[in-house]
Amino acid sequence: MNTSAVVTMVVIAAAIALVLLVVNQRSKKLRERFGPEYSRTVEETGSKMRAEAKLQKLQKRVEDFRITPLSPQTRARFVAGWHQIQSRFVDNPRGALTEADKLIQEIMTARGYPLTEGEQRAADISVDHPLVVEHYRAGHEISLRHSQGQASTEDLRQAMIHYRTLFAELADEPELTRSMSARSARA
Repeated sequence: MNTSAVVTMVVIAAAIALVLLVVNQRSKKLRERFGPEYSRTVEETGSKMRAEAKLQKLQKRVEDFRITPLSPQTRARFVAGWHQIQSRFVDNPRGALTEADKLIQEIMTARGYPLTEGEQRAADISVDHPLVVEHYRAGHEISLRHSQGQASTEDLRQAMIHYRTLFAELADEPELTRSMSARSARA
């Protein structure tokens, strides 16, 4: 083998190694950013490459939104609204769930998320809130069953728990879930 052939092979090997390194770094960053949503998307698409392309496209979409934190006054108004909805659950679980679903939409809009439907909304949430997006999906699925008259009171209670977890994240009010976890532990 002559010297130029060896140099060419080394350059090709280095280029391949560099490409693999970049791909692995991209995969690692997406796994870290999306958490369990990364695995769900791989399973949904059937391919790591398609999943990563989908997640990158979604990330770029959400980067174009103007997501902002809530002002203290707006946060307080939303938290008060959430507490009112929860207090009405005992007497009117169906109405409370409908109100909770509406409040989730309102807080998302206030934060800068666009008005979209179910799965697109979940996908948008997954970019910045990957650990709670499944709570949105579960709560929304029960809410849809409720609108068709196919949800039990226990289903509605579970939906409220899912929505509370998402609400606490969107409102940046972890106290909502901590206080509920403490009550559950005592029971």
